[in-house]
Amino acid sequence: MSTMTTSKCSVFPTVEKCSSTGREKHTVVAAMDGTLLRGRSSFPYFALIAFEVGGVLRLLFLLFAAPLAGFLYYFLSESAGIQVLIFVTFAGMKVSDIEWAGRAVLPKFYSSDVHPESWRVFSSCGKRCVLTANPRVMVEAFLKEFLEADMVLGTEIESYKGRATGFVRPPGVLVGKNEADALKKAFDFETNRPDVGLGDRLTDVPYMSLCKEGYMVAAKRDVKAVRIPKPVIFHDGRLACKPTPLVALLIVLWIPIGFVLACLRIFVGFLLPMHLLYYSSWALGVRIIVKGTPPPLVNKSNILFVCSHKTLLDPVFLSIALGRPITAVVYSLSRLSEIISPLKTVRLTRDRVRDGSKIKKLLQEGDLAICPEGTTCREPFLLRFSALFAELTDQLVPVAMVNQMSMFHGTTARGWKGMDPFYFYMNPSPAYEVTFLNKLSQELTCGSGKSSHEVANYIQRSIASTLCYECTSLTRKHKYQALAGNDGIVPVTEKPFLQRAANTISFVYF
Repeated sequence: MSTMTTSKCSVFPTVEKCSSTGREKHTVVAAMDGTLLRGRSSFPYFALIAFEVGGVLRLLFLLFAAPLAGFLYYFLSESAGIQVLIFVTFAGMKVSDIEWAGRAVLPKFYSSDVHPESWRVFSSCGKRCVLTANPRVMVEAFLKEFLEADMVLGTEIESYKGRATGFVRPPGVLVGKNEADALKKAFDFETNRPDVGLGDRLTDVPYMSLCKEGYMVAAKRDVKAVRIPKPVIFHDGRLACKPTPLVALLIVLWIPIGFVLACLRIFVGFLLPMHLLYYSSWALGVRIIVKGTPPPLVNKSNILFVCSHKTLLDPVFLSIALGRPITAVVYSLSRLSEIISPLKTVRLTRDRVRDGSKIKKLLQEGDLAICPEGTTCREPFLLRFSALFAELTDQLVPVAMVNQMSMFHGTTARGWKGMDPFYFYMNPSPAYEVTFLNKLSQELTCGSGKSSHEVANYIQRSIASTLCYECTSLTRKHKYQALAGNDGIVPVTEKPFLQRAANTISFVYF
């Protein structure tokens, strides 16, 4: 920052000197990047949208454009640099897809970057307004739903027939004087002048000067995550890491290598007998950690393994931990996943009578694995357990499943589920931890008079306690309505298999 910039910004005290008491009736105006968020660069969030909506090719174009955007940002104007990012990221995208990413993908990353001092002041005020140079369509859902902002003033993008053109509407990118003008239009300064203005750079000074008090926010690194009013329980998207320019470049370079590695890992799992997969998985970089004591192998034990649900590979890693294949019952499964599965998979219909009859029949044939949450949850929460399984047998063994993915998520709510195992195995060194809990004693089962809901809730609490997770009453419908706008049921014949496979392979490589 230049000497002139420093002198102008030094007119305002630091945010640490701002009191957060007695501000319930006050209005606060804050910038987003660098103020409400610790990071000043918005590139990672544009990169997330580029990859999740446009694919790896769009992310590659954004990487090529990043040096130009940075040059314009620092040597010409902040507005010009952001316009380049907006054009390369958004041009040709459906506005509805951008809105989806802003609602389902970005909040997870935004929430981990909230500035603690800015949030202390922002959350103490009764009315909250956010000014941002980012397109409003990509940030509004997070700011209003998770940070409880009352008003979001951001850059407005142009669209044509539902698709973004890549250009912005007048008055242009919301920085400097445009921020101040937008604030003047939003507030009646004669009767309702904002009380507190928060900013972090020279271009924030015009709107901060309009507020009764102004405070500058300094960069803050390596701090604990801020507890925001609403935790991010459900989120979508394939990327598990924040794509800074260097990380984004590594992702682009890794994808073709990772896809070949994933195919090898899947092929080996399909080819080798189950008792050898533990060692072959470690040899191929897939870490498997087994805790607790698996139940002994007994002929016709007819055990129902009740698992927490992290990915559709849960039954596979359960079988690897046991050293023998276990039949898995599933609610929704893509045709490709069914074809490449090394286990027998049986579809459920969500009809209690038919499903109950099917599960009873399968239990007579041998051990069985079920995930009563009905869908996956990435965060440390357990969804409500469907109680049907508890009515069908008293031979219940809870299993706590947890995994680690450094680059890609092996689950999706909106994308094609047939790629889930590929994305999991595309991680450089994914890990699965399988913890066997004690078999339920007879007095805790329905056979001793407990209701099926009591049994299901007890197992949910037991697994949550083992994993240090939080139990919820949320269900599959809550997740899919929040992330995809549907009920989460996968059609068996969405598209011809070969066509979908070809589309996916072309997406991964090109």
